[in-house]
Amino acid sequence: MEAAGDAVFRLAPSGQIRTASRRAARLLGLEGRLQDLPLASLVAETDSAALRTAIVDACATSEPVQLRVRLRCPGRELPFELRIAATGELDASLLVVGRDMSAQFATEERLRHMATHDALTDLPNRLLLGDRIRVVVANARRSGQGFALATVGLDGFRKVNDGAGHPVGDAVLRQAAARLRKTLRDSDTTGRLGGDEFVAILPGTVSQAQIKLVTGRLLAALQTPFEVDGHTIHLGASIGIALCPGHAEDDNTLLALAGAALARAKETGKGRALVYSAREGGAPQHDISLEAAMFSAVREGEFLLYYQPIVDARTRLIEGFETLMRWKHPTLGMVPPVRFIPIAETNGLITLLGAWALKAACTQIRQFEEAAGRPLYISVNISPRQFRNDKFLDVLDEALAFSELPGDRLVLEITEGTLMVDPVHAETILERMAARGARIAIDDFGTGYSSLAYLKRFPISVLKVDRAFVKDLPGAHKEAAICSAVLDMARHLDLAVVAEGVETEEQLAWLQGRDCRYVQGYLTGKPMPADVALAALEDKHYTALPPSEPRASTP
Repeated sequence: MEAAGDAVFRLAPSGQIRTASRRAARLLGLEGRLQDLPLASLVAETDSAALRTAIVDACATSEPVQLRVRLRCPGRELPFELRIAATGELDASLLVVGRDMSAQFATEERLRHMATHDALTDLPNRLLLGDRIRVVVANARRSGQGFALATVGLDGFRKVNDGAGHPVGDAVLRQAAARLRKTLRDSDTTGRLGGDEFVAILPGTVSQAQIKLVTGRLLAALQTPFEVDGHTIHLGASIGIALCPGHAEDDNTLLALAGAALARAKETGKGRALVYSAREGGAPQHDISLEAAMFSAVREGEFLLYYQPIVDARTRLIEGFETLMRWKHPTLGMVPPVRFIPIAETNGLITLLGAWALKAACTQIRQFEEAAGRPLYISVNISPRQFRNDKFLDVLDEALAFSELPGDRLVLEITEGTLMVDPVHAETILERMAARGARIAIDDFGTGYSSLAYLKRFPISVLKVDRAFVKDLPGAHKEAAICSAVLDMARHLDLAVVAEGVETEEQLAWLQGRDCRYVQGYLTGKPMPADVALAALEDKHYTALPPSEPRASTP
């Protein structure tokens, strides 16, 4: 009995102790006093019924019965696993062998804690935060009282790791976690998402005044300088808030919306707290299933190119086409570019798609020229990621060589924002593009930086006036003034201008009257597949001319 387990008992069928090991007596603090005591009286009250049932089951079967109980030892309760079996003797006694589970339970608890808490700050991690949010959501549904979820991001934390090293950065994060815990109520939950982002679950905090009070305290707590190993570090923080049930009622959406509000707070000046607003920017729409379908679409050839005519405003003769990417999904149908282009830009697929589009467009324009019997040009949009890729010029060379297209028949459209991210790099790349004969167009001119400096600095040939300035012409005075200024400036700088979004005869007449040479829009041609564009060129089926306007030859 001494060697069988940590606590061993011999029981009568009634559950009373006949004999016990010395280790069991010492553990229970009842040396010499265990005989005839019911074993059920020595376990926690909540376990006694289960133990009595197990004793009855052990008497009725030849198989051992196992259960876990807590033995009542002096000053504490210890978890034990009991194995109860009949001895097979004539007195029908039972042998109970107990194993102390304290060490195993401690290990299991430590592993559970490690799985649900951040190793650096000991705050709840994303796994536990999700569970806590679901609990608070359920409570809110029952009580009708909402809550706020705040995502807190340190401003400028990267400079700490870069300048002082990761050990100092880790110390700052630990201090930040401690400050957040101290600032919030016991009923609130503080967790860490990763990096320099923390989460605060704030039950009962829903009104504007409550949110302002709590976020003000959080911002103040993180504005105090951090002192680490002789370093004095000033950071500050930004906060994004989502409300339940006002914005969402599930943990993933609430975290996404609070994250979107945090990103907005950082973009608009930092050091501030913003409540999520759908008008100012929605949650990240990175659809994982759509992303997976995109990779499959590349393999299956589901992406295709459409072409929108760019016409001479005076003659309505097609001068060229803008290449537009489309995705025809077998079940979703035509997926809008606004859905798949941002995803492709994020995951890098845009580089592959952009290279294919450039080569295909250069080849296609040769067919268009054969059908029209005259020179045309093709305009291709270059994404920011594609423009920054160090292989872009190689792709351009391959496209021109494969299609045997003269460089001056190719217009590469680039947004203002792409140029201004790294102007030095942009200038180098643009000069090399221009050296190959390709013309550079600024897409959506007037909606980005609109810096006159880059018109002087960069080798730009074409300005594309954004449809936002065209759609209300000719009645909108401000838009008319902007368009007139752009056209006048372009004329003096010897730049071509393409007005986008032309949909009415009145718009076209106004632009033509101010010497805007080229237009593009639904009035003069919607985006169309290559075969439709070829048929239009072969049939000389251009957009209709006014009766008094003769068709001019190609300039």
